[in-house]
Amino acid sequence: MSLFGLLASPVEIQTTFNEIPGRVKVSVKDKNGNLTKVPLFTKDEDVSGKVLVKPQKGKKVDHQGIKIELIGHIEILNDKSQSTDFVSMSRELEPLGILSEDKTYDFNFTKVEKPYESYYGIGAQCKYFIRVTVNRGFASKEIKEDEFAVHIIGAETSLTENIRMEVGIEECLHIEFEYNKSQYHLKDCVLGKVNFMLIKIKLKIMELQIIKKEIVGSGQNAQTESETLFKYEVMDGGPTKNEIIPIRMFLKCIDLTPTYNNINNRFSVKYFLNLVLIDEDDRRYFKQHEIELWRNKI
Repeated sequence: MSLFGLLASPVEIQTTFNEIPGRVKVSVKDKNGNLTKVPLFTKDEDVSGKVLVKPQKGKKVDHQGIKIELIGHIEILNDKSQSTDFVSMSRELEPLGILSEDKTYDFNFTKVEKPYESYYGIGAQCKYFIRVTVNRGFASKEIKEDEFAVHIIGAETSLTENIRMEVGIEECLHIEFEYNKSQYHLKDCVLGKVNFMLIKIKLKIMELQIIKKEIVGSGQNAQTESETLFKYEVMDGGPTKNEIIPIRMFLKCIDLTPTYNNINNRFSVKYFLNLVLIDEDDRRYFKQHEIELWRNKI
């Protein structure tokens, strides 16, 4: 027998999720950082499907039980000790026995609490998956994991007032700018305007940025990763006094998630509108304001 034959798994495990009309698939990152398509579930939806366990042709596999688990897992990438399972459900597919031919099992996890959205960030990930285990004894197990994604419909709160701020340099620059609101759904449009009340420096560019901040941990141990997701050029060239420049930035073309606040006491994700002014000497002036994002549909 070849070495490959000795090392080959004695069983092959395949899992499939039950299809429903209109089921969406979304891209997530696998363990190697590659994008792969997985089925999308809602917060309250049952998770069901089939498991196929196939022994090697002509082989009989002794096992001490076959089980399936549904796992919700938060992974902190730079500190595995902070990773945790926030959902863990298990079903026995078959008790101790001998597997001599292909066998298919149905599974159905009902009323599964899925409190968080799937998320794949720089320092933290929140993921859901099905894990099938064939326990062969003596610390030998055959394990197969298949991921699925969860999106949660949110709701806009009553705190929808517009944002008004000022940027100023004494006797040189005075700008007032306004955004139409402080909360946006992921397909929304940011509307606003910039009013140049006083302008005595030579500006050449004004841009509006979307910045994502991922905060892992809390207190003094918190680590923040900032990422500029999008830059929208509002102005190219110098403005004049009392000139008003409109802002219209569509969010649907940007890779955004909802705002996440202290997910399982492990991480948060926040978003900011950052208005940047650049003068002819490449000096930069900016003003930043947090916004809240929410998902209005799957």
